[in-house]
Amino acid sequence: MIQSFANKETELIYHQEFSRRLPQAIQKVALRKLMMIDNAKSLNDLRIPPNNRLEPLHGDREGQYSIRINDQWRICFTMTDNQFYNIEIVDYH
Repeated sequence: MIQSFANKETELIYHQEFSRRLPQAIQKVALRKLMMIDNAKSLNDLRIPPNNRLEPLHGDREGQYSIRINDQWRICFTMTDNQFYNIEIVDYH
């Protein structure tokens, strides 16, 4: 279950509101992925479908995980006790 967001734009998408700062083309898929995260009971729940490409992050994002929206955009988050925190949609390139 999602407990917190890292930015307002991601929270807008979660509440099914339009964000002017994020590309319109990714918002529908981003909402679907946010719902997957919200319904997940563990990280393993996010391994399906495989195109999520769940992966642990490294470097300055050590301790975070990401799933893909598309080739350019990711949803990054941290997880503690099967709760998801600091959810953010980021342009990973």
